[in-house]
Amino acid sequence: MREPPLSDITVVELCQNVAGPYAGLILAQLGARVIKVERPGEGDDTRAWGPPFWNNESAIFAVMNAGKESIALDLDDDADRASLRALTSAADVVLAAWRPGTLERRGFGYEDVVRDNPSVVYGSISGFGTAGPLAGQPGYDPLIQAFSGLMSVTGEPGGGPVRAGTSVMDMGTGMWTALGVLAALRHRSRSGEGTHVTGSLFETGLAWLPYQLVGYLATGESPHRMGSGLAMLVPYQAFPTADGWLVVAAGNDTLWRRLCEAIDRPDLGGDEDLATNPRRVANRDRVVAELTKTLQEGSTEEWQRTLKGAGVPCSPVQNVSEVAAHPQTAAVDMLTRVPHPDIEDFTLPGLPLNFDGWRPRPTGPPPGLGDFAGS
Repeated sequence: MREPPLSDITVVELCQNVAGPYAGLILAQLGARVIKVERPGEGDDTRAWGPPFWNNESAIFAVMNAGKESIALDLDDDADRASLRALTSAADVVLAAWRPGTLERRGFGYEDVVRDNPSVVYGSISGFGTAGPLAGQPGYDPLIQAFSGLMSVTGEPGGGPVRAGTSVMDMGTGMWTALGVLAALRHRSRSGEGTHVTGSLFETGLAWLPYQLVGYLATGESPHRMGSGLAMLVPYQAFPTADGWLVVAAGNDTLWRRLCEAIDRPDLGGDEDLATNPRRVANRDRVVAELTKTLQEGSTEEWQRTLKGAGVPCSPVQNVSEVAAHPQTAAVDMLTRVPHPDIEDFTLPGLPLNFDGWRPRPTGPPPGLGDFAGS
């Protein structure tokens, strides 16, 4: 594959903020024409989210909306609703992620759109799903991180709730919705039938906690915060060094023995109480304390070199500037210079996929409000 696979697909995006626009972004980078519908005067809320801004361009709006078109329509205006009806009637895909009931009251819910466009793939995103006592409630990423249980397993033991450092619920829901849309388009290509694809931030939250949920159902014990560690493996976490942090992932007994040999701790490697992973899990505090004591004697770079030489998986804890400057980031070629009318070195990430060496990338900058190419 050397060409965008969705170049014959038109998407109307009735979404704002992150989840729906991220679904639209994925489809846009796969080649679809994505027409973003925004409120006149203000546009998507994320246009004003910041800092950071890049020459007055909101970083989050830019990332979520690159390569799309924008049309400003007032859905309470008869003429603008007629314009939107013309777009949705001709679209292959409609993405809808407004507060529950908003589009239905204005005649653009699934039943309304499919009546005029029976083969449409309509992707609906909500906070809590289509059934249950919370179905009509709005959902925002931190609310769902809290409600889904993710915050209860994120952070340091005994600490307070911690939000994951990126919008995992929003972006995850966008990703799942895009996947559902692609499956529905495949179904349409064989049957001619449209599909109503529904997803929600809450369902994404449940999907991000699969082994935690199953573990609870099996044992009746609710998992808790473990910092950078993992309940079922030891050692499998970040350790302080003389000048930073190093994540060590000795995920099996062979790697454990290699680790002990590499750091010159034969006493640990030969200890029967630590010989198997279940025994190390039972003695987690002791293992962590002993490894911390040893690893603090050397620098992150020294230990990384030593452990990698012994075949023990490890990684320094990098910040964003270090990641951006790392030669591996350049080698995978995900960051792309995108032509922008006001920013000479405007750079955005492509999708984390390659197709026969071709990577889906932004096809243009984020649109100005009302930058619409027409029908």
